[in-house]
Amino acid sequence: MLPLILVGGIPNLGKAAEALKPPEVWTSREAVIFGLKNSPNSRIAFQRIAAAQAAQAEADALLKHPRLDLSGFYGQTNNPLLSFGNILNQGAFSDDIDFNSPGQTDNLNLKAELSYRFYNGGRDQALVDSAESGYLASQAGLKEVQHQLGYEIVKAFYYIVQAQDQHEARRAELAAIASSLEVAKARFEAGDLLKTEVLNFEVQKARTSENLIIAEHQKDLAEKSFLNLLGLEKGNVVISSEDESLLNAPEVNNRRERPELARLSAALQGAEAELRSTRGNNLPTLDGFASYQYDYGWINDGSGDSWAAGVKVNYNLWDGRRDNAEMVRKEAEYQAMVEELQKLKLAVNLDIEEAVLNYQQAVKRRSVTDKMVEVAQESAQLSRERFKEGVILSSDVLDTEVRLTDTLVRHSAARANHRIATANLRRALGHQQYMTTTEELLEN
Repeated sequence: MLPLILVGGIPNLGKAAEALKPPEVWTSREAVIFGLKNSPNSRIAFQRIAAAQAAQAEADALLKHPRLDLSGFYGQTNNPLLSFGNILNQGAFSDDIDFNSPGQTDNLNLKAELSYRFYNGGRDQALVDSAESGYLASQAGLKEVQHQLGYEIVKAFYYIVQAQDQHEARRAELAAIASSLEVAKARFEAGDLLKTEVLNFEVQKARTSENLIIAEHQKDLAEKSFLNLLGLEKGNVVISSEDESLLNAPEVNNRRERPELARLSAALQGAEAELRSTRGNNLPTLDGFASYQYDYGWINDGSGDSWAAGVKVNYNLWDGRRDNAEMVRKEAEYQAMVEELQKLKLAVNLDIEEAVLNYQQAVKRRSVTDKMVEVAQESAQLSRERFKEGVILSSDVLDTEVRLTDTLVRHSAARANHRIATANLRRALGHQQYMTTTEELLEN
């Protein structure tokens, strides 16, 4: 299982990605699962979560724990003030010391100091809140990447299905025209058909061959785009026919929170925390400290220890109104983010409306093209038989073949568009593809 919420660090996703083996035959669901695990976009989002976790731990340590520093120092001096201080610290004072020239001394100083900030205007708490908001935003950012990536993978999958169907339609058209060309040649040899009619078939065969080349190129390009989304540089793409009911369209009223809204809401909370931190700059700070030190000197062969403890208050009376200017800037940034959130809500609402309309249109288009294919196939079969019997001209049978191919191409586009519109509707309503949550999808 690849969890969304990670405790104790982020796993090495690079090694995990190297171990993933692509399936020999792809279904859209397998492609989504593989892409969510293997795509660089997902791994980047996981690293952002790791960075946000570290920032959160850093802020918690600053607020909840005191600071302990250990230091050591050794030195020699003949400076009167420093030497006299060494003598006092080492307990080596005697009445015969010349205060103006106490001589050369050395000192080994070992010190432990404990400090803690009791109050700083709420800035530490604001920093913790900001770090927590950053972590929530990074988690929502991961879900945003996975939701969008899941949709893009499904779309790329059905583009391949569409390209393969259209490629097959062109092949079938070429085979049908080649068969009719043989009939035309036989009728020409029998004196039952003009040379012009045979040439018409030759020209149409060349055009169809060109269209087949274009269709093959489109299929190859769709497969390359599909592999790129999955984080693969190369590979063979074999698409499996699947039960289309596995990817169903949710009810329009079944809306979930869009991850981009969750991300921006968390970022807004972080901006509010930063604003509180800036306001705290105008308040005093209260620090406590306690220290213990040990001093030893070899020259005077003395040693001693001492301690110190106390509290300290700092208050900035005047800084040229720098803090006020920073507060105005943070307030403006916060209000701008509020408007960004409102703008995003409007964009999401429009996105949902467009997705619903596109899905409704796709359903209708597919229903119409299903009927068109049945009629076109029957018409083409009748035209081929009538041409063999010499009842219709070559232009009639060619027009019928072109209409059949055009209908098959339209039908394949309508089928793919219907599946893509379903996936887009799921994305717009805040649903992951196939599963109800990303966690469930990655568990399989």
